[in-house]
Amino acid sequence: MEGKWLPHPGAQLLLLLLSLYMVWASQTTSSPPVSQPCSFYSGKSCEECLRNVSCLWCITNYTCLEYPVHSILPPSSVCAMSSARWGACWINFEALIIAMGVVAGAIVLTITICCCYCCYCKKRMSQVIFLRMDAEEENLIRERERRQQQAAERKNERTVKHNEIRKKYGLLQDTDHPYSKYENE
Repeated sequence: MEGKWLPHPGAQLLLLLLSLYMVWASQTTSSPPVSQPCSFYSGKSCEECLRNVSCLWCITNYTCLEYPVHSILPPSSVCAMSSARWGACWINFEALIIAMGVVAGAIVLTITICCCYCCYCKKRMSQVIFLRMDAEEENLIRERERRQQQAAERKNERTVKHNEIRKKYGLLQDTDHPYSKYENE
């Protein structure tokens, strides 16, 4: 594929978006619509050529050409990338592709870093919550055991107290040998 430059699909998308913006920006300016063909402006100025949105200015030979819409970027046979201007005379396609690639890469990298950081924070938060739940569960188990122990102590105290009262009134039977309750009959 000698002489044919195929840009990255992401760069094509960025240039398409830029071209749509340029079309929008050129339509919002107050310049009257131009009905002349692009070749009419060859040899004149870049500003005159680019008033028509469908025109492409080539700085190397001062020609105004019809923008090749079948390809997003003008091929090098039409005009070199560093010399092609479209939409505004100060926009260099080559520098624009590099700048937009860097900006797109920075945006993708930033989004990736943010997603990774959010996933890390979420994972860490779930671990903290899990550890906190384990600690709370252990505290609940200890509290339950403490309450059961206190309940057993209170039950023993009540039993001792009741036995003292029964003994005082003679209701407590001697439990020294198991047949004592049958002797009274």
